[in-house]
Amino acid sequence: PAGGYQSRVVLGDSIIKLVREGVIEPGKLEAIYARRGGIPEELKDVLSKPSYRPILLTRKNAGVYVNLLWPLGLANRMAANKDSPLNGPSRQNYASTSGWNLGREANGGAYFNRFSIVPLTAHQEALVVKVARHSFRPCCDNSTFFQDCNHGSALLGLLALGAAQGLSETELYREALAFNAFWFPNNYVHTALYFKAVRKIQWHDVDARTVMGADFSSASGWKKNVAGELVRLGLLPAQGGADCDV
Repeated sequence: PAGGYQSRVVLGDSIIKLVREGVIEPGKLEAIYARRGGIPEELKDVLSKPSYRPILLTRKNAGVYVNLLWPLGLANRMAANKDSPLNGPSRQNYASTSGWNLGREANGGAYFNRFSIVPLTAHQEALVVKVARHSFRPCCDNSTFFQDCNHGSALLGLLALGAAQGLSETELYREALAFNAFWFPNNYVHTALYFKAVRKIQWHDVDARTVMGADFSSASGWKKNVAGELVRLGLLPAQGGADCDV
């Protein structure tokens, strides 16, 4: 929607904690956006003050939220991360780790699972992991729990915030889909077209859990089941996939 998506999730003091622990160096993040016209007005103070306004996600600020939520998902401590594919000798070689250079450490792998930024009860953590294992993104073929890229880490951070703030499983899937849609608008506009043209379902009636699954939100699933079907029907020309640029 042109007016953005009104999320139920708030950042709270999570970004402040990341700054305090050195996971985010304010000067480095601000330098990135100084070359892009500056951080959007509503996020000017996010590095120095808690934010208790529910996130209003827009085309203009969606990329900024990737870079705020990315270190959160990467650094937040969860017991389940002992089973994460990142928890191994190749930890520093993923896009989500080697790509995060806006903290004190040169490689974001140093922050993986290190700080209690968003404390979760056992039930809340189980909910995060459940949704994360069944949520994908069209730049990769791995689930959100396997946070091998910036968008995977960012979505994991979002799910942790949402679960800690009392969102249900259904609500978490809805939030995940909305953020994915703003991060990969080309893919999800076409996914909406697919559901309308092929399944006769309007976007607002689509089950978010279904869309976030591997069949429609992984790189290969989207290419086969959305792009492939739309190309076959003559509704879409052949095209490339998504990437992790922000």
